[in-house]
Amino acid sequence: MSLKGYAGKILYVDLSKEKHWVEPLREHVAKSYVGGSGLAAYLLWNLTDEKTDPLGPENPLIVATGPATGALAPSSGRFMIAAKSPLTGIWGESHAGGFFGPQLKYAGYDALVVLGRAERPVSIVIDDSSVMIYRSDDLWGMNTRDTTNELRSRFGKDYHVMCIGPAGERLVKFAAVMVDYYRAAGRTGMGAVMGSKNLKAIAVRGSGGVEVHDPDKYFEVMEDILWRNTEGPWALPAQMSLGRYGTPNLVTVINAIGRLPTKNHWTGYWEEADKISGNELLKYRVSRGSCFSCMIMCKHVTRVGDGKYEGAFSGGPEYETLVALGSNLLISDLKAIIYMNQLCNLYGLDTISTGKVLSYVYECYERGILTKEDLDGVEAVWGSDEAAVKLINAIASRKGIGDVLAEGVARAAEIIGRGSEVYALHVKKLEVSAQDPRAHKSVGCTWAISVRGADHLRSLTTVDELGYRDVAAERYGPDKVDYVCDVLSEKYKGYIVKDQEDLFALVDSVIMCKYGTMWPPMYYFDFIAKLLYPLTGIKEFGDVKYLRLTAERIANLKRCYNLREGVGKESEVLPRRFTHEPMPTGPAKGQVCNLEPMLREYYESRGWDYESGLPYEETLEGLGLEYVADVLKRKYRLPRMGHGCSKTSRGT
Repeated sequence: MSLKGYAGKILYVDLSKEKHWVEPLREHVAKSYVGGSGLAAYLLWNLTDEKTDPLGPENPLIVATGPATGALAPSSGRFMIAAKSPLTGIWGESHAGGFFGPQLKYAGYDALVVLGRAERPVSIVIDDSSVMIYRSDDLWGMNTRDTTNELRSRFGKDYHVMCIGPAGERLVKFAAVMVDYYRAAGRTGMGAVMGSKNLKAIAVRGSGGVEVHDPDKYFEVMEDILWRNTEGPWALPAQMSLGRYGTPNLVTVINAIGRLPTKNHWTGYWEEADKISGNELLKYRVSRGSCFSCMIMCKHVTRVGDGKYEGAFSGGPEYETLVALGSNLLISDLKAIIYMNQLCNLYGLDTISTGKVLSYVYECYERGILTKEDLDGVEAVWGSDEAAVKLINAIASRKGIGDVLAEGVARAAEIIGRGSEVYALHVKKLEVSAQDPRAHKSVGCTWAISVRGADHLRSLTTVDELGYRDVAAERYGPDKVDYVCDVLSEKYKGYIVKDQEDLFALVDSVIMCKYGTMWPPMYYFDFIAKLLYPLTGIKEFGDVKYLRLTAERIANLKRCYNLREGVGKESEVLPRRFTHEPMPTGPAKGQVCNLEPMLREYYESRGWDYESGLPYEETLEGLGLEYVADVLKRKYRLPRMGHGCSKTSRGT
């Protein structure tokens, strides 16, 4: 393949047949879907259908990089994993940083597709063109740290490892994939997919590089990036905030605007927030690092030096974890949170889903729905770290009540019943993340429309939340600034969520970190065009209009994937807590989230019929997704523009 910036190959490994092969990355696929998340969407659409069992051998595990991966682009150490999600039954996607992604690219592959199921536990070991399916019976049952250490001791310390722990082996539906010890591809249960394949780990080492189309122009872009991060207007938030504190800095900021999830999202303001703040966490930091090609260095390792959790150490905890296992449970003991974060990392558990499952239990316990006997002797009272630790152990081992909770909060509430469903906070069966749409209205639209569920990383807007009026004026027009930057207004929020979803569809395909694209908002479509053309030599990638169209194609393909699964507009609802229970305390007191006007605006911007939730045929045709429309027509009667489509328009 003549394109630069790509390795040009996709590696397929069939565990059932114990064979592997390489196929070229077709030029038209690269141009249409870029890489990363876009490439994975294209592959998953073609490799699965509505009958695919998420935990069956027919569900592929796709590990993908992007053209920026390994090419010294800003924060380009990330990669992504995709499969049909065992937690939600729809589009599953998770991202992680570190160095694994660049190593896979240097080994010569833009993506790895794992098919089938091994008869016994195995690992995949990749050393450039050498690919080995390695018997790993003796690794089964190990935690993620020991697994990584063992593989590196056997094959070499220059290997980078993604692996699962006991939670993934036991098919906990929100099991994570841990990467290089501390990075987590946490959401949507990709660890359970690995476990279902008897795949313990993937270790990779690469000795190649990335060829750049126009090195001189490309390094001009790199110099611009350096200026933006060290001297430009965004240097202060990038270095002094993210660099010094990492994501934990958000605890204080978010609490101040009244959307820090507290007590199972009962409120958004917590008087004890400072006890789990970024500044407080610095007392436990023992080292600081970064992902590949990142000058922000937001990754921290913390250690507990005394008390009952003495010796606990792990990467993070990040903001989402501090909330999920902290304010969300009314636990203000940072030592306990660090220990629980370590437990989740060693077991291979998504900390967000884990924390929200626990807060569901705590609230049910408070309200008498669950008893001490139901919980195998655990007294799940708010603020109890002892109860949280016991429940985490139970979930990872699937023992007692843990076997029910391991199914995720939506399914657990179905099993438990007794009116508990109202306290199970999820969208499309994915547990909600650490935001609150009562205090930041666009979050409600973000959660509702996200293809993987209650997701903050595929379309969360920060321009409105942080009041970037100059950015809002430049991107959306000066006439919209007052509404865009009013976090308590629903007006124009559907519009900016659609724009952000498109931006992130592109960012997740390039692949770049959310820092610099989400916050601070340094990089937009125009910057990505300046980056991609000299890197790849693809003329179209230098055209902002083309990149926007490509981003829309990727976003629409993912949404159509869910429609093929039978999940559409009826799933775009929020938990009652956010729509009918006014915020009881804090700056957003009295607020609820009115989703309907934002969804209408979003659908209009997206070119989808609001009443049915289906795309207009013309929308898909204009995006080059005729092949997708043809499949959807077997299930639905797609509306034509100007004709509408009723809620009863599904085909037989």
